[in-house]
Amino acid sequence: MTATRRPTLLVLDAEPRPRLGRLTGRATIEYTDASTLPERLPHADVLLVWDFTSHAVRDAWPGDGPRPRWVHTASAGVDHLLCPELVASDTVVTNARGIFDEPIAEYVAALVLSMAKDLPRSWELQGRREWRHRETLRVAGSRACVVGSGPIGRAIVRSLKAIGVHSALVGRVARVGVHGPEDLDRLLARADWVIAAAPLTEETRGMFDARRFGVMQPSARFVNVGRGQLVVEDALVDALRRRWIAGAALDVFDREPLAGDDPLWDVPGLIVSPHMSGDTVGWRDALSEQFVESYGLWEAGRRLPHVVDKGKGYVPGA
Repeated sequence: MTATRRPTLLVLDAEPRPRLGRLTGRATIEYTDASTLPERLPHADVLLVWDFTSHAVRDAWPGDGPRPRWVHTASAGVDHLLCPELVASDTVVTNARGIFDEPIAEYVAALVLSMAKDLPRSWELQGRREWRHRETLRVAGSRACVVGSGPIGRAIVRSLKAIGVHSALVGRVARVGVHGPEDLDRLLARADWVIAAAPLTEETRGMFDARRFGVMQPSARFVNVGRGQLVVEDALVDALRRRWIAGAALDVFDREPLAGDDPLWDVPGLIVSPHMSGDTVGWRDALSEQFVESYGLWEAGRRLPHVVDKGKGYVPGA
């Protein structure tokens, strides 16, 4: 009797490695990096993109040749994967939808409170042992414009509601409870807080440019927890230096990691964090568990959750 071949699971590696012990005996697990991915990719049945900062898949995708039937990325964004050949293929792409929603929403709420209560300045003055009384802002009753109507954007709206912020949610198309792009400028002009949480697509790339920062109130504060390329960084720097807006916080950047000599570190009124808004204690274990559960569905021939519309660049239905 011929033994059934176990599917080959190829992992685009990063440390620490995913916990895949439950797949022992169910898959032949191989690990690769960017240098060996092109030669190994055609022989894989499944690709787990554990190193979700890598763009190696776009460069290595084999086009019309043999290729994985399923690609899963341990991230919410999929722009680092998609290339014309992958989009045109019948390969199913899934993402880590649901893992980062609440952590990112908590992080945004923390940033809003921190900026409203001038906490960075308090820590700076404490370091100098300087007693300087100030007045701070009320958060309750303020207005936010949250751009990106997926699970992360909706979680941000819930988190802000808990601290009294009234939010308008903007998505790709207008529907009940969600504004369309045609309303964005009007909402920006009245928002105290502008939160970018949209996926990176051709429509959203560079959407926060000099014109959009010019539409915002001088008292507005901008937060980006979506993708770095949503923002024209030079335009944001100019808006802060000219005081077109009152402050900003960036957790994602056009180029990561941010170089030590990057001018963004020294921009007045800008809070910089190293792409950590969704990374809470145990997040890698949660990502591993999600993938193992999805593998069980794939193994059984059942429909996978969180299937990306490769033409749109995100999971539809949000």
